[in-house]
Amino acid sequence: MVLLFGGNSNLIIAVEIHNQPAEKDIEKLEWLFSGAKRMELESLDGHFVGPRREMITPWSTNAVEITQNMGIEGIIRIEEFFRVDGPDAEYDPMLQVLYHNLDQHIFTIDKKPDDILYVDDIEAYNQQEGLALSADEVSYLNGLSKRLGRKLTDSEVFGFSQVNSEHCRHKIFNGTFIIDGEEKPSSLFQLIKRTSKENPNFLVSAYKDNVAFVQGPYAVQFAPVRQDQPAFFNEKSIQTVISLKAETHNFPTTVEPFNGAATGTGGEIRDRLAGGKGSLPLAGTAVYMTSYPRLEHGRKVWENNIQPRSWLYQTPEQILVKASNGASDFGNKFGQPLICGSVLTFEHTENDKTLAYDKVIMLAGGVGFGRKEDSLKDTPEKGDKVVVLGGDNYRIGMGGGAVSSVATGEFANAIELNAVQRSNPEMQKRAMNAIRAMVERDENPIVSIHDHGAGGHLNCLSELVEATGGTIHLDKLPVGDPTLSAKEIVGNESQERMGLVMKEKDIEDLRHVAERERSPMYVVGETTGDMHLKFEDNKGNKPIDLQLSEFFGNAPKTLMEDSASESKFRPLKYDLHKIEEYIEHVLQIEAVACKDWLTNKVDRSVTGRIAKQQCAGEIQLPLNNAGVTSIDYRGREGVATSIGHAPVAALIDPAAGSVLAVAESLTNLVWAPLTHGLKGVSLSANWMWPCKNEGEDARLYKAVEALSDFACQLGINVPTGKDSLSMTQKYPDGKKVFSPGTVIVSSVAEVSDVKKVVEPVLVKDLSSVLLYIGFSSDRMKLGGSSFAQTLNLLGGETPMVKEAEYFKNCFTAIQELINKDLILAGHDVSAGGLVTALLEMCFANASHGIHTDLSVFPDNDLAEVLFSENPAVVIQISDRDAVAEVFEKFGVTFREIGSPVDERVLRINGKGPQLDFNVDALRDIWYKTSYLLDRDQSGKMLAEARYRNYKEQMLDYRFAPGFEGTLESMELDKTPPAGSRKAKAAIIREKGVNGDREMAYSLYLAGFDVKDVHMTDLITGRENLEEIDFIVFVGGFSNSDVLGSAKGWAGAFLYNEKARMALDNFYK
Repeated sequence: MVLLFGGNSNLIIAVEIHNQPAEKDIEKLEWLFSGAKRMELESLDGHFVGPRREMITPWSTNAVEITQNMGIEGIIRIEEFFRVDGPDAEYDPMLQVLYHNLDQHIFTIDKKPDDILYVDDIEAYNQQEGLALSADEVSYLNGLSKRLGRKLTDSEVFGFSQVNSEHCRHKIFNGTFIIDGEEKPSSLFQLIKRTSKENPNFLVSAYKDNVAFVQGPYAVQFAPVRQDQPAFFNEKSIQTVISLKAETHNFPTTVEPFNGAATGTGGEIRDRLAGGKGSLPLAGTAVYMTSYPRLEHGRKVWENNIQPRSWLYQTPEQILVKASNGASDFGNKFGQPLICGSVLTFEHTENDKTLAYDKVIMLAGGVGFGRKEDSLKDTPEKGDKVVVLGGDNYRIGMGGGAVSSVATGEFANAIELNAVQRSNPEMQKRAMNAIRAMVERDENPIVSIHDHGAGGHLNCLSELVEATGGTIHLDKLPVGDPTLSAKEIVGNESQERMGLVMKEKDIEDLRHVAERERSPMYVVGETTGDMHLKFEDNKGNKPIDLQLSEFFGNAPKTLMEDSASESKFRPLKYDLHKIEEYIEHVLQIEAVACKDWLTNKVDRSVTGRIAKQQCAGEIQLPLNNAGVTSIDYRGREGVATSIGHAPVAALIDPAAGSVLAVAESLTNLVWAPLTHGLKGVSLSANWMWPCKNEGEDARLYKAVEALSDFACQLGINVPTGKDSLSMTQKYPDGKKVFSPGTVIVSSVAEVSDVKKVVEPVLVKDLSSVLLYIGFSSDRMKLGGSSFAQTLNLLGGETPMVKEAEYFKNCFTAIQELINKDLILAGHDVSAGGLVTALLEMCFANASHGIHTDLSVFPDNDLAEVLFSENPAVVIQISDRDAVAEVFEKFGVTFREIGSPVDERVLRINGKGPQLDFNVDALRDIWYKTSYLLDRDQSGKMLAEARYRNYKEQMLDYRFAPGFEGTLESMELDKTPPAGSRKAKAAIIREKGVNGDREMAYSLYLAGFDVKDVHMTDLITGRENLEEIDFIVFVGGFSNSDVLGSAKGWAGAFLYNEKARMALDNFYK
């Protein structure tokens, strides 16, 4: 039956329950729903917007669990519905439905599980289900069916398509390329692997896993001594490895951006979590690339070159806001800070080709750490147990791996929507806590671990048993939707799940931890040693019954034949009398403009380990070049990460685009003092390309080859990455829009001192000067620049790094200057050029400006000097002699280009008439794009208030006189007097909270013995707080804030006698 609850608002809460609830349960629900009363109605007329009946929302999952914790039995589903005025109301058709009434059937799905289907015609089934199988693969499956003497099941054909999709198997990167009739000697993957072969440097694991590991420092692990019951924290030293990973989620984000980006972030976190035998996430990154959002309806001239399309799913403006909301929401609720990122928008038509990010790019990346001893997986043995941690199976993401491997728009809209996913970060946090408990033990019992992503159980569990074979018991896989067929159970992509292999003797240890963390855990199978993969139910039905070699296939190697075709674009034309107009335009394009709309909604400091996030200066504007996090709470060693890309330049010259992407990532990273210098840097390269279109495969090969060569010349490696090679959007009228071939480079390195990172914030030292250091050894060129974009042009020539050795010397010289404390401030020159770098160095302050003398660039006109994006940096220094000595040591040339001044102006001299620009006026222009996007996500009133006030609220630290931040300065001693015990504090946490470890360490530093207490400990009576002197209820999205912040947590105390008594007794 369905109960309806409502109040004075338009919100109706519908509760599906097995039986008529007791009156006391109705009272509990009315309390939980903040006074919404049960309606004595079986149906409600009107128009309502709510979730699709086929998809149980994560909100519902959390709400139902809250009621279970409050002792209410029998509730199946709880959903929110909103009354609207009529059938024309706006809603998101990807996630919501307009209901014409609410009745007893709003959750009824008139569908029974489909029986196992034996496929008669594999090619017809391929087309019907949108499996994207090639002709060779269809032929292989027909041959397999004939050899087995039986028809293949729908699960076997579907499963084969998923685990062997381009998305999962990277067939193009492993394929043979024939360009202009000549077979290339190396595959793309071999070119990438070459970097690690020639420069192994500090690599620990590369290409063995979904994540790469590099050598890290020794660190102090702070964790409870045991994690299956309440226990006190302690410290121990561990040898770490640093993890790096970046993943794209382009297709799901194009179709439904919030969950697409959220699950992209979640999937990338799980990749790091599943590294080796388990590793832990530290911080995340994100990149968004779309077509122009037309925030002012085409008032920007560069947005008028192409007419807006009848977008297949969402507008670029909607995607930018919803995708960043999704990525931010997942990180916020999971407890991973997002500390670095980028945005690019682009459209262009020329040479009878439309180039635009109609199929968008959403990249999620991040860094983490693990113990070196756990950096490689063990090999399972016969009789080991297969375990799944995480949530139930729903009809989510069916076919995501295969559908994302073809052009968006290739299949029917229903098939593509069916491949969209569902985000539940709180569930992933619970699974992570259970895995963390294993990883932090003296002996980690995990044998092997994989995450669930594309292909669901099929991909994850088959990879876990790949070395042995295994049997998976279908009935032991948790089902949240009773209408799922066997194919849908094994192939759905419900995201927040992890698969593990463990020895049977260790299963109970994990079970105790999982129960304490409320992480669902299921022992679903065992390894067999016969190299056979079998999914079987308790009636003997076998939807999958194949040898592993048959399941993973033996299709012919992919052959990529193409001809190189040079694209010629119109050269740039501009008027040097319009410099002021050009600067204003460049500052508004999304790649250059302020990113406050991104940073103001995402947690950038959770974990207590973040040393450098996006925001800088007294106005706290998002300007920092790199993100930096420490590994533990005690030391100064840490990890730096940054991002680079140059896809517009790559349209002119794909080799230059790759090199510039690496260069930008490194000129962003250089501001952190790296333990091992440039040699300690490792890269992730993520390739997004419209392959299998004329000329594009040749361009991709050229781009990968150039990146490989440049990395080898620099002496660094590329141990990880991913490819998404179907970056084409097809429209119903037959039109194709090609996303520009793009490589996004994420760089990672160990940092020697997280407190010495240089910021792009002008220091108010009038005796200092600004130096320009060019890294490219190339003349200034405007092709592929943001300036060119604003002119609706690409240009004919793009910059290139001509001498890798000189680039290395520049990088090393900057590192030495940082280590010697000789740089006051610094910024890279990239999107927007030199003028943007100079302005941004002024923007984060409320005072001062810069006078420049650009006569030191005699060979270039003013536009080239101001707007070219040749790799370079600008540094502010005060000790000219010491800095010059370092540059001379490395043979690096520098130019003195200006100095700080008291007045709030950027003055440009030395290239024609003097030009003065009001810094504050240009900052408002730069900020305006952020305001326009913020208006979409925060509402006009709040966005306007922020736009007015952002520069009025300066960051200001005020401490009491004499305060130095140490116990000693306050004449305090955290050592207890002789004969007394240390005070004991308890960190009390509920599922979903993420501030527990940093709070525990704060109390530990203050001198407490700190105990880790979960609500399950209090509810079961394992903990009664009798020995505790001080308690802290930690923050961070308990129950994902469903039904109000901490409302469910309060209910767990109020309606559980042992928990309530423990708290009452503590306060007596």
